[in-house]
Amino acid sequence: MKRTACLLAAVVSAVIFGLSACSPPAPPPPPAPPAVPAPNAYFDSTGRDDVLTGGVKQVTIKTPKGDFKVWTKRVGNNPKIKVLLLHGGPGATHEYFEAFDSYLPKEGIEYYYYDQLGSAFSDQPKDSSLWDLPRFVEEVEQVRQALKLDQSNFFLLGHSWGGILAMEYALKYPQHLKGLVISNMMASIPAYVSYAEKVLMPAMDQKVLAEILAIEKRKDYDNPRYMELLVPHYYAHHILRMPPDQWPEPVNRSFAKLNKDVYIPMQGPSEMSSSGKLEKWDRVADLGNIKVPALTIGGQHDTMDPKHMEMMATKLGKGRYLHCAQGSHMSMYDDQATYFKGLIQFLRDVDEGRF
Repeated sequence: MKRTACLLAAVVSAVIFGLSACSPPAPPPPPAPPAVPAPNAYFDSTGRDDVLTGGVKQVTIKTPKGDFKVWTKRVGNNPKIKVLLLHGGPGATHEYFEAFDSYLPKEGIEYYYYDQLGSAFSDQPKDSSLWDLPRFVEEVEQVRQALKLDQSNFFLLGHSWGGILAMEYALKYPQHLKGLVISNMMASIPAYVSYAEKVLMPAMDQKVLAEILAIEKRKDYDNPRYMELLVPHYYAHHILRMPPDQWPEPVNRSFAKLNKDVYIPMQGPSEMSSSGKLEKWDRVADLGNIKVPALTIGGQHDTMDPKHMEMMATKLGKGRYLHCAQGSHMSMYDDQATYFKGLIQFLRDVDEGRF
């Protein structure tokens, strides 16, 4: 009897422990309250000397004609990717780059607006000897130093004339660059003029073209009729492919401030050709000397030959080409999604060692 009771107790114990082993685990403890989020590093300006001005810094530039001030503005904070923007013209302003505000901050990319000497936000001296390509290159180098950019983080993006300036800088100061972007600019002004004459002009309304060329022959560039013809028949097809009355406000604002005292000596007065100091500029043979990772960007409808800009990428030491199939000279507007997706991918690939 006692033995039976002991066996029964053992069976009951086994069943109890067996049920315990198969029972569901205890519910997890309630989650801990969320930690207080850290300050957004992108907008953390700790230790910066431009906090009071919202990122604006006036940089003193030394030139053979004295010292002048140029205007810069930092947006964001990223120790590894800092992009200095070189606007076109020469003599336009940084303002048409404001479309970058819609894309780069959310990617955590730091970038700098910058008005070159002679442009609206910077000093505008009257000495025409200052409008010289080598002097502009030295200006960019002084801006780099003032902004404390270096090979660990410094990307240079030049658009149009800014692309010429960016190429020249990369040839002289490659040791300071992490990456280079040449946006909507060929490596040869003679090739640009040839493309206009052989491809763009024949595609225009020939009566309109004849009237434009007649005005240029008379050097009557201030004639209102000149722009009346150029805007709908050339600009709206090859500069920015939108109805001119719908052009983005930053573009209109920037172009309205174009300093012709800088533009004409460098580019010349014609919108269909070039006759200024840059007339003979050609760096195609030197592209292989640019060894830093580089991106060239071209638009299918650009004033610049997209095939030439694609060729440039093959000649660069480490080149990549981005084609904006819907874009023109201002591809950051008329093919915006393609432009910024490709630009951001390039910056990321270089920074993360995938280029």
